[in-house]
Amino acid sequence: MRILFAGLAFLAPVCLCAGPAAVAQLRPSTTNMACKAAAALINRQGAAVLATGKDLYDRYVRSQAFCPTGTFARPAFAPTRDNPQCMIGYYCSYASPLFRF
Repeated sequence: MRILFAGLAFLAPVCLCAGPAAVAQLRPSTTNMACKAAAALINRQGAAVLATGKDLYDRYVRSQAFCPTGTFARPAFAPTRDNPQCMIGYYCSYASPLFRF
């Protein structure tokens, strides 16, 4: 039993240190995708967190149905390999669609 706990105590700091870097590498990047592929990913999954640049990421959704209560779906544009302003889906915003920036 002591050996098991000693092993877990050793692995916990390793997992915590490697966690954020490992997750960042697994996040799909829009800059590596064609515009159609990025839009298809959002459409297929309904919602996804995608990187849009170095250390930049956001959550994109297929429709209002994937936004939390009290938020509104607004068109989302992201840079892709073939289009610097590709509409890949929507993002959830607290600002009403009736409100203009």
